[in-house]
Amino acid sequence: MNLQTQRLKIVPCTKQALSNFSREEYEIGPHIIQYLVDLEEDSTLSGWGVWLVINKETNTIIGDIGFKGKPNSEHTVEVGYGIIPSAQNKGYATEAVKEIIEWAFSFKNVNKVIAECLVDNISSTRVLEKLSMNKIGVVDAMLKWQLEKDIFVSIKKKY
Repeated sequence: MNLQTQRLKIVPCTKQALSNFSREEYEIGPHIIQYLVDLEEDSTLSGWGVWLVINKETNTIIGDIGFKGKPNSEHTVEVGYGIIPSAQNKGYATEAVKEIIEWAFSFKNVNKVIAECLVDNISSTRVLEKLSMNKIGVVDAMLKWQLEKDIFVSIKKKY
């Protein structure tokens, strides 16, 4: 279950995957450690948690992306992502987020993807705008975003 774009490999995070790729600047954060524990307890989380973003050219982890759990009763998943500083502003986040959203929308039980970012996070705002996500509000200095499957399918061709 690996995803590929022109420049990236996007692979579900496992202990094995973390050892398969160079981690030069990439640090394993607490969200990775917790996800690996959760994955051991429930293997059905695979795909609905953390994925590693790999630069194909260097075979190096340049960030992570993923969902904050399986689709909920409203057929919604929340996406989150982070790219190491040296790989930012090169379109990698947009490329990875688009690919993982497309993967999520391939499932019948996903009709909406949501996201959030700090109001002053211009880079994340640009990524979400490029992917045609709609701003739906602000809560506690966090911009809230959403993208519905039918809208994504209708605009997918422009990417």
